[in-house]
Amino acid sequence: MTRNIIIEAMNQTPIEQQQIELVERKCLGHPDSIADGIAESVSRALCNMYIEQCGGVLHHNTDQGEIVAGESHPAFGGGKIVKPIFILLTGRATKSFEGTALPADVTAIGAAKDYLQAILPELNLEKELIVDCRLGTGSTDLRDVFKPDSGAIRRANDTSFGVSYAPFSETENCIQAISSYIDSTLRPKYPAYGQDIKIMGIRNGDEINFTLCCAMVDKYISSLDEYVDYRSKLVDEATKVAKDLTDRAVTVEVNTADCDSECSLFLTVTGTSAEMGDDGSVGRGNRANGLITPHRPMSMEATSGKNPINHIGKIYNVLSHELAHACVKNVDGIEEIEIRLLSQIGTPIDKPLVASARIIPRDPASFTSIQKDVHGIIDAGLVDIASVTERIIQGKAQTF
Repeated sequence: MTRNIIIEAMNQTPIEQQQIELVERKCLGHPDSIADGIAESVSRALCNMYIEQCGGVLHHNTDQGEIVAGESHPAFGGGKIVKPIFILLTGRATKSFEGTALPADVTAIGAAKDYLQAILPELNLEKELIVDCRLGTGSTDLRDVFKPDSGAIRRANDTSFGVSYAPFSETENCIQAISSYIDSTLRPKYPAYGQDIKIMGIRNGDEINFTLCCAMVDKYISSLDEYVDYRSKLVDEATKVAKDLTDRAVTVEVNTADCDSECSLFLTVTGTSAEMGDDGSVGRGNRANGLITPHRPMSMEATSGKNPINHIGKIYNVLSHELAHACVKNVDGIEEIEIRLLSQIGTPIDKPLVASARIIPRDPASFTSIQKDVHGIIDAGLVDIASVTERIIQGKAQTF
């Protein structure tokens, strides 16, 4: 079967030349990202448990989790949690195989706690967290599709699509870089910066403004003056990161809702607003490329937690992101590319109903050459689609 791959030129103004661009990222400690991270961690843990005990990945989808906020009394020098965060794990999992019971619920709860311990080290899992697992079981026909001996190329579970684009704009690159810098460099030096950070970027022409909402951890801050100093330092550090990536004018503002005179501050005990009023849901945050981009094509699918074997809402969103960036990296002359992969339920996942690429070439005269090379990259990516599943299970593919 010949793959239906369509490459066309796109008559559109590149994002960098548009007047307004909005970009958002919810970092790891944001309640929506916590929900995504738990869902994906549970899915990966189930995959590995199934492989170990059954020889292959069995049917599951864990993309329905919820974070219900607790209550806290933060205070300079250290406050307290007065009501624990509640986490509900829902979805579907295979709980028996060939007459043998499988520890799906235990595996899910363990994975959720391990993930939370890794990203929220200030959270006391024994006293400040409740995890309830309500995983159901899938229908018999769905479970049969996942038998370890049922073949390498699976059939699509739904008629759905995945979409992505490349390259990232300067604004998008700045937001990714600021997020990474805080996690990898700033927080290890200054643990007062919590994990719950939202970064909103707006580019208006050649001026970029970044608004950061950053939870501060109370026990590392002794006074209002010290809090203000930390806030100012984050402005300076984020500005430096952004200015290394753009020549445009950059401004950074942090915790703009603070009212210093009334001591209304983004102060937390554990580094996340999930401790004090903010709930979270799987799929309500970042797309598979780690960003929320209203000026770019996006899928509304919750990528995290879906099974990596035949769930198009996961596989095609991850693959379209990888293919778009591979095209920009390996094919000269692409200003922008958008890739959309559409499945048809019941058909092999390596043969989508259509694989569509829309390209803005730097030189329209080079489009024919670009078209051929992009076709080859997309076709090769679909041939090798099983490797997407492997990378997801290994935790090497980004889903939020």
